[in-house]
Amino acid sequence: MGVFYELANPERFERIAKPLQPALTAIAVLLGGAGLYYALFNSPADYQQGDTVRIMYVHVPAAWMALFCYSVMAFSSAAGFIWKHPLADVSAKVTAPIGAVFTALALFTGSLWGKPMWGAWWAWDARLTSVLILFFLYLGYIAIWESIDDKARAARLAAIVAIVGFVNIPIIKFSVDWWNSLHQPASVFRDGGPTIDGSMLRPLFLMGAAYMIGFGAMLIAAIRNELMARRLQRLSEVAGRKASTVNVE
Repeated sequence: MGVFYELANPERFERIAKPLQPALTAIAVLLGGAGLYYALFNSPADYQQGDTVRIMYVHVPAAWMALFCYSVMAFSSAAGFIWKHPLADVSAKVTAPIGAVFTALALFTGSLWGKPMWGAWWAWDARLTSVLILFFLYLGYIAIWESIDDKARAARLAAIVAIVGFVNIPIIKFSVDWWNSLHQPASVFRDGGPTIDGSMLRPLFLMGAAYMIGFGAMLIAAIRNELMARRLQRLSEVAGRKASTVNVE
């Protein structure tokens, strides 16, 4: 928790984030390049799905990140709502668009994968429906920030939505176990170890790591931009008040 509170100071955060952002970006690009190479040229086709299985290397990490980003958003919202951490609402706010993009990517690539496998672009399957609800939760969270001018009030209302909406995360995770689903059960993170062959698992983990580290780089960049925007807004408000005072005098 010490690091958590140390980052509460925006200036200290900036000193850490400035050199970290390009390093994370470079690592993410390298891992993503290696993952795509192995996924496209050095992993076998599936005996049933053929080369269609290669969508997995984009789809599955995107689905992981959709859930992870919402978890980050909900935790940050709780930290801002309960502990009043100065950067918590900033972290939650900027995570939402990133998570929405990952969720949209998961839905889109899942649709591409579902057509040849299930014969339909979409089905009201428990997993698909709960992920679609997740996407709408992201959009609703973003809409709150955009529609309320009082940022303190917006942060409180958005935090409540994020925290309450977190109940959807375990529903997504366990939907294939609780209800009949077109999706297969967990094949990577499961009791007894992965059921996927190592030749497919390696590029999948490379892509997952690239997504995760890339998210870290995007999050840092977005927080820095948000902090800069807030500083500029405060300076503009101060300048406006001074100008008003001068005009009155």
